[in-house]
Parts: sequence; C-alpha cells; structure tokens
Amino acid sequence: MTVQPHLLFVFGLGYSATRLAGRLMAAGWQVGGTVRTAEKAEGLKGRGIAAQVWAGQGVPDIPDGAHWLVTLPPDADGCPAIRAATDAAGTAASVTYLSTTGVYGDLDGGWAFEWSPVNPVSDRAKARVRAEQQWLDATDGTARIVRLPGIYGPGRSPFDRLQAGTAQRIVKPGQVFSRVHVDDIASGLAALIDRPQVSGVFHLCDDEPAPPQDVTAYAAMVLGMDGPPEVAFEDAGLSPMARSFYAECKRVSNARTKAALGWRPRYPSYREGLAAILAEK
Repeated sequence: MTVQPHLLFVFGLGYSATRLAGRLMAAGWQVGGTVRTAEKAEGLKGRGIAAQVWAGQGVPDIPDGAHWLVTLPPDADGCPAIRAATDAAGTAASVTYLSTTGVYGDLDGGWAFEWSPVNPVSDRAKARVRAEQQWLDATDGTARIVRLPGIYGPGRSPFDRLQAGTAQRIVKPGQVFSRVHVDDIASGLAALIDRPQVSGVFHLCDDEPAPPQDVTAYAAMVLGMDGPPEVAFEDAGLSPMARSFYAECKRVSNARTKAALGWRPRYPSYREGLAAILAEK
C-alpha cells in the first residue's frame, strides 16, 4: 500500500510560513507554495520547499489533498488567492487564513476574545475582514481564521533595532500590545493543521500583553546596552502607518485556542521569547 505524503501548500511563503515549513518538513511533510520573485523561489527550493513564482494571475500548481495556508495581505478587493483558487478550494484538506487582531479596532486596553465582534477602523483592517469572509464563503464556513498580533522572532526583534540604532522607547500612557514569537505561530498552525475538523477563529499570541517601551528596555538590559531614552508618543515622529498601530489598544486572549487545540505558547511572554532569540544568535 502506498502511503500518501502529508502536503502543505502556502499562498505566500513568508517569514511565519517558512518557519512552519521547517517544522513540518522535519516530520516528513512536503511543502510548496507561492513567492513573488524567482530569486526567493530558488532559495526556498534549495531548502526543499517547492516554491513557485506567482503574481496573482491564473491558478498556481496546487497538489490535490494539500492543506492550504493563506498568508497574503489583502488588496482593495479582498484576498488575491481567493480570486484565483475559489474553484479549487474544495480539494483542500483544510484551509487556514492568517488575519490580524487589528480587525477588532480599539478596545481601550480591553480584551479581544476569539468570539469578540469585529470593528475594523483602518482600510487595512476592513480589507482583512472582507478577505476573512471571502474564505468562509468559499469553504462553506470551514476555513479557519487565525488572527495574529505583532510578530517577532530571529531577525525581527528589538535586538535588531537596538543594534541598528533605530530602537525607540515610545511612551503612550496605557498603551499595551499583544505579541507572538514566530515559533509559537508555527506550533499553533501545526496543531491546527493536525485538526482539520475544527473551524472558527483562533488567536495565536502570548499570555502577557505589555507596553512596547518595556519590551525595548528589557531587550537592552539583556544585551548589556543602555536603552534609548523614553520619548512621548506625540514627539516620536512616527509614520502614518506606525501611528495607526498606536491608535488601537487591546489585549488579546488565546483562551479558546488553547482549549480547542491543546496548544500553549512556548514563550508565554516577551522575556522567554527574547531569551530564545538571543540563544539562537
């Protein structure tokens, strides 16, 4: 009897997805997906990932029976992948769409639960909600929606900004953010893919929302550096994009996700996550 391989196909083989790919391939999975440049495709092929260049036109080469992971950001019309692959979605073993906790809008420091109503304010968040609904419609409601907060990990952490001299300790009273280490995204997605029968909204995040200036100060202490001085939010000279993140304040709960998947973040706070990044350097 021929044993069928476990297959993952990713629309958008980016930072989080390639971390998941490494985890699954170590367990014998075959992973493929789309990228935007031939250079990136060649680099991923060298790591055993069947990457293909796809610019949004036509249907990419998707193996039947694969689990789908969609990481592409939406455009004004929603998710680019849904327009190309709606007819093929029925062949997927499961469909998981990566969204953002920005769809909840500003909760003035309150908690966003997996069952909280969405209240998108920015055009980006409204596009995410549109894309979420497109995938739910295309899969008769079985698509899994994973809403992520701020992502950090090797190469994308306060350490990198401190060492580059670009870190700021921006203080906005009462401001907190939830965050998640990229490896906790990978483990959470692996748990979700292992349970294709579950559906709904899931939050992959750590257990300790925290003020951003505290995270920067802790990272500086770990490196033995003097942290940058505190600067008031109004004086930070942030770009419109960065200012929009500070316009929303919320804490993100992962209670339902833990109960449904048996998942726990390996790095329940930024302290454990930063220690792991430093150990990996």
